[in-house]
Amino acid sequence: KPPPMFKVVLLNDDFTPMEFVVLVLETFFAKGQEKATQIMLKVHMDGIGVCGVYSSDVAETKVKQVMVFARKHQHPLKCVMEET
Repeated sequence: KPPPMFKVVLLNDDFTPMEFVVLVLETFFAKGQEKATQIMLKVHMDGIGVCGVYSSDVAETKVKQVMVFARKHQHPLKCVMEET
């Protein structure tokens, strides 16, 4: 049985700038400008957007990296992992 995979998702808030969300997607999820913008708009419109699907360890690391980066820049952006 394959190990469980996890979606890493960003949650919308009213304070984090759209440009910062795009930067996070480009930096931590290797998304190009166009794909990052699509995901950012999904977060903005639907309240949630999937950044990618990873093994537990990788997903956990990415969530931590995004949260540290967001806090460092004083944005309340939330990044969480959900089992697929």
